[in-house]
This record gives sequence, structure tokens and C-alpha cells, in this order.
Amino acid sequence: MPSYLLQEIRRYPVKAMGGESLASVAVDGRGLVGDRAYAVVDGDGKLATGKHSRRFRRRDEVFEFAARTTGEGVAVRGRDGEWSVPSVGLDAALSEAMGDPVRVLAETTTPYFDAGQVSLVGTASLDWCREHLGVDADRRRIRPNLVVQTDRPFVEETWAGVVETGDVRLTPVDRIERCRMIDIAQEGLPRDGNWLKALTAAREMSLGVYLAVVQPGTLRVGDELGASVRAVG
Repeated sequence: MPSYLLQEIRRYPVKAMGGESLASVAVDGRGLVGDRAYAVVDGDGKLATGKHSRRFRRRDEVFEFAARTTGEGVAVRGRDGEWSVPSVGLDAALSEAMGDPVRVLAETTTPYFDAGQVSLVGTASLDWCREHLGVDADRRRIRPNLVVQTDRPFVEETWAGVVETGDVRLTPVDRIERCRMIDIAQEGLPRDGNWLKALTAAREMSLGVYLAVVQPGTLRVGDELGASVRAVG
């Protein structure tokens, strides 16, 4: 079973907002504890994000805010200040930015995830995109939970069975199909309108993989990650 190194852990306390880099994180049956625990929700019950769908409403203003965990809970930072979650002040700031009444609400019965519980990308895959697609390939644009040091582009797409890291067990579910969100300005990065078009032509819009939690535990930066690789081709 080849082994890889867990290079970075990233969590997004409020869906679509900027996230945080962690040294370690607890994982439960839902995913990284605290990941996408909140979302910006409008009067129709749609979640603010970078795309339109049955569940989501495109509101690029949400990317101007960033969320982090604190000793008291979650805090959101914007250009005009910082607020605790939830708070009337935060809802007012977001409503003003979006030109529509919205609130930050905790997840209840419907998950705030797009599709999978845990998202992962390999460094070699990002390097390939940088070299072959002519984009910055900054991992923040694709909002992964786990960035893993790899030596072969897209090897994570060949993993099969159970992926082991620390005392956590995960299982690969599917490749991640990307959308326009990877091209918009976010997390201090400028707009880059080239990645999605190039990725669509080269890789059918896919980069990274979703994994489901098989066994909860704790993830730590520097953990070795073991994965069986299925034969391809």
C-alpha cells in the first residue's frame, strides 16, 4: 500500500466563505467537525454560493467574507468588521452586501455539503494543472479539505478501498466536477477566468476526489496516508 503525506487540512465553517488552515481536526461520521456547519440562507431557503441550482443561489459577495473558529465558536470577518456566528450584526452586513435579506443558519437535517463529506487533492495534480493549463493552481480556489503530497498527477483518482490516515478511515467516492467558483476572486486571490475552461477541455472539469468517512478519529498535518491503488488502463 503506497503512502503519502497529509500536507494541509482546511476547513470552511461557513459554506462558500473563506476558510482556515488547521494543524489537526476531529473527524466524525459527517466529515471534518465544524466544516460547512453554517451557510448563508435567503428567504427562499437557498444557500449563497457561486452557482445556481435547486439548492443554491449565486451570490459572489459571500466570497468577500471569511470564517474561522475561535474559543467561543465561529467568527466571520468582512471588510467592515468581524462578527460572531450567529449574530444580528453579521446578518445585517451580509444582507447589505448582497442586496437581499439573508441569515447565517446552522445546518439541520439537510447537509450543506455539495456532494461528498471530505474533499481531497494531490499536490502533483495541482502541479500538473499549473504546468499544463497555465493557471496559478492555488489550492484555495478548489476549496479542498485535505491537500496530500503526491508524486504522480491524479493518483488520488485511482485509490480504491479504504484510505487510512492516523486513526481515520475514509473511502473514495467520486471525482469532483468543478464549476465557475474556481475562477472567481476569493481568499485573497484575484479573479482568474482561465482555469475552468482549460480544465473542462483537458479533464472533463474534474480535479480532486470526494471521500466518505468509514471510521472517525483525528487528522493531523504530517500524518502518513495509506491507499491501495487500483489498476487503470
